[in-house]
Amino acid sequence: MTSDPQYDLVILGGGAAAFAAITEASRRDLTTAMVNTGLPIGGTCVNVGCVPSKHLLAVAENGAAAAENPFDAVRYLEEPTVDWADALDGTDALVERFRQENYVDVAEHFETDIYEGYGQLVDSEGRSPSGNRTQSGDDTTIEVVDGADEGARITGKKALVATGSSPWAPPIDGLDDVDYYTSETILEERDLPESIVILGGGYIALEWGQILHRVGVGVTILQRSEHVLSGMEGQLGREMLRAFEEEGIEVITGNDFQRVRTPAAAGGIKTRQSGVAVETAVDGTERTITGDALFVATGVQPNSDGIGLASVGVETDNNGRIHVDEHFQTTNSHIYAAGDVIGEPELETVAAKEGNHSVRNAFGNEAVSIDYDAVPAVVFTSPEVAAVGTTELEHTEEHGTCSCRTVQMEDVPRAKAVKDTDGLVQVVKHHETDEIVGVHTVGPRAADMIVEATLAVKFGLTVGDIIDTVHPFPTFSEAFKQACQAFRRDTSKMSCCIE
Repeated sequence: MTSDPQYDLVILGGGAAAFAAITEASRRDLTTAMVNTGLPIGGTCVNVGCVPSKHLLAVAENGAAAAENPFDAVRYLEEPTVDWADALDGTDALVERFRQENYVDVAEHFETDIYEGYGQLVDSEGRSPSGNRTQSGDDTTIEVVDGADEGARITGKKALVATGSSPWAPPIDGLDDVDYYTSETILEERDLPESIVILGGGYIALEWGQILHRVGVGVTILQRSEHVLSGMEGQLGREMLRAFEEEGIEVITGNDFQRVRTPAAAGGIKTRQSGVAVETAVDGTERTITGDALFVATGVQPNSDGIGLASVGVETDNNGRIHVDEHFQTTNSHIYAAGDVIGEPELETVAAKEGNHSVRNAFGNEAVSIDYDAVPAVVFTSPEVAAVGTTELEHTEEHGTCSCRTVQMEDVPRAKAVKDTDGLVQVVKHHETDEIVGVHTVGPRAADMIVEATLAVKFGLTVGDIIDTVHPFPTFSEAFKQACQAFRRDTSKMSCCIE
């Protein structure tokens, strides 16, 4: 590619936010280019996140189907097994197809130029962090300093930083000296260990813990706080702890991690599978948890280092998250930022919405923003976890009271009929207006059920609006309606089809 080409929009990154941005830019007949490095085009979701993990969750679920069959009438002559290497081969093929069809072909369709390599923003004096002179002025320039297109420089009227995030490891003594898996590197391992210790209790830890358990790995999950999914409604974490322990996954909460160590293998060579020991304190009692390997699932950190942010006047916080206003504009008026690099919620759909809004604001002065209170969060375990809006604790802290109702899935007709009764639905309504402000659920199809709840929170629907809406019978979605009915009646004394 030639150097110094001029574009309307230049983008650092090649994930969801970037592709939502070029889609909106194309609609406006804007010229675009992106500089991508690290993960292949498509970013975390398609390469090492949503697509591979959900595929492997389905593989593992089918592998565990015989063990979890609740019906006496169904008999298996032979237990199913999962060939992990074959599962990863299938995952790789799926990812490759997604990447080509949903990203590479899309970029070509929108006539977006893609530069491969490590990009850096250029300062207002026309100098990049590498020291090379570039043009000055109101436009923003990105210099490719490493990779296939090293030396290329692209300039845009506006720029979008959408560099995503990477797995983060906490500062635990000895952890830097131990080889461990992350949600990215586990996808490269064809020969799984017999047992694994997972640090963390968020959605990555739970999803991967269940995948690995169901393909035959002994799993122990260590969570620092008092319950898993600590950022969600407390009932959800407690319900998932019970479900995991019933399945045979050991979960230990309330850890105060002291040290991580690994013994040396023969000849002093250490590998991920040479063993690991996590020294911790639980309720004041010292414990040592051992396994063949370690998996760190303690969160992510923004990919904001080394891309020239300071040189162009883009500020970050102490954790590296880029400061943006409600319209995704950074402290440099010509540069916007979107996706994981600006912080929570680190979700593909949110990144895409932020990327779209950045273009609308940068080129259309539309001043659009996102109501993050109406963004649903989902954990694709079995049972699934889904939530949107305010928790009981948050509403109580703000208003001094809370009006909440919880229905157990074992009381929902569809759940009883198919013998899939793990879970619950909790509805939080405003104590004065009856508007639904939060819905939190564990159970079958929770990821699909949360859509109706999201609309309720987003548009201020009341519990009466949900009760007055006819729901098909028997469905799991009736659990939401039943939780709303619980504000008006004793649902334990109610026929299946009322109101």
